[in-house]
Amino acid sequence: MDHAEQIVQLERLLDMIENRKTSMAESVYRNPVDDYTDPEQFEAEWKRLFRRLPLVVALSCELVEPGAYLTEDRVGLPALVIRGDDGKLRAFANVCRHRGTKLLRGCGVTKRRISCPYHAWSYTRDGALAHVPRDGAFSADINLGELGLTPLPVVERHGLVWLVPSVGAACDVDAFLGSAAADLASFAIEGYHHYETRSLRQAMNWKLVVDTFLETYHLGSLHRTTVFPILHGDVGAFDPMGPHLRNVYARRGLENLRDRPRSEWDFIEQTAIVYVLFPNTVFVMQGDHIETWRVFPDPNDVNASEIVLSLYTPEPTKTESAKRHWDRNMDLLVRTVLEEDFPVGEEIQRGFYSGAQDHVVYGRNEPALAHFHAAVRQALV
Repeated sequence: MDHAEQIVQLERLLDMIENRKTSMAESVYRNPVDDYTDPEQFEAEWKRLFRRLPLVVALSCELVEPGAYLTEDRVGLPALVIRGDDGKLRAFANVCRHRGTKLLRGCGVTKRRISCPYHAWSYTRDGALAHVPRDGAFSADINLGELGLTPLPVVERHGLVWLVPSVGAACDVDAFLGSAAADLASFAIEGYHHYETRSLRQAMNWKLVVDTFLETYHLGSLHRTTVFPILHGDVGAFDPMGPHLRNVYARRGLENLRDRPRSEWDFIEQTAIVYVLFPNTVFVMQGDHIETWRVFPDPNDVNASEIVLSLYTPEPTKTESAKRHWDRNMDLLVRTVLEEDFPVGEEIQRGFYSGAQDHVVYGRNEPALAHFHAAVRQALV
């Protein structure tokens, strides 16, 4: 997003604050309760959204040096993403070609060879089979050179790492992002530093978790002492971006920009910019950090999900005072969702089975909700 567009967005928000309005949809959107509970739709979402589309699995800053790797088991298969000696990112099924053992766990930096914990078959960082103990017991009947790790499509773009968790699939991130690409490119995400990641498990359908971030209509009631003192309630500049979306929320004090020349207006400082990178990543550009909330369905339960929250900082954390600052930020994020948003969400999920309603209603002042759920439905056609 260039400076001229940032000024346009700030002008939109100033007008909304001064005239007590927000972005409005053309009409109310009625979403069937089955959207959150239907097992057949849930299975279709797994197949068509989480196995076919590019998913954000990390920021580039988490995989900087050769041998840096991470594993991801929430995408329907065990995946391994690793930085090669040539600096290129590659992804593989995290499966030894001998007997199918998981090769690596968690994240870290590998040695020059990736060694299977079961029988010590080893692989290079680019996935080639490097060594087989007692190879004579195999080589007479099979070509060991064909038993490298099975590749998965992965692309590094705009400081984010995108994976399609299906063998042989394509990963055209540029086409997939469309107009959202320019925004992401403008944030210089490559220069950020990973601070902390936490995993949260909630009794909520994955889409209900994403809904949490798509409007500020609830701030004045649910977050009166936490988020509401920071952000204006029921004020947001919404823009669709293909299946993705952007909501720009106004920080308290943004209304004072009228007293300053436009050349001094700081878009990032005065807003919280929330993107949904379809289908499951909520990317938040805050005043002094980046948050990602990656939301994964529990593959065995339509009513449950896992949320992976990561916080990234513009500078490395080198001092105790900086550590205390980022710890407070992370604690506020987690406390807010665990004590306020998610308890309400879990009650909503249980209430879907009460028979009290066959649909939920998104007001005209909640356009991002309507757009997100319409995008899900379109992707399932």
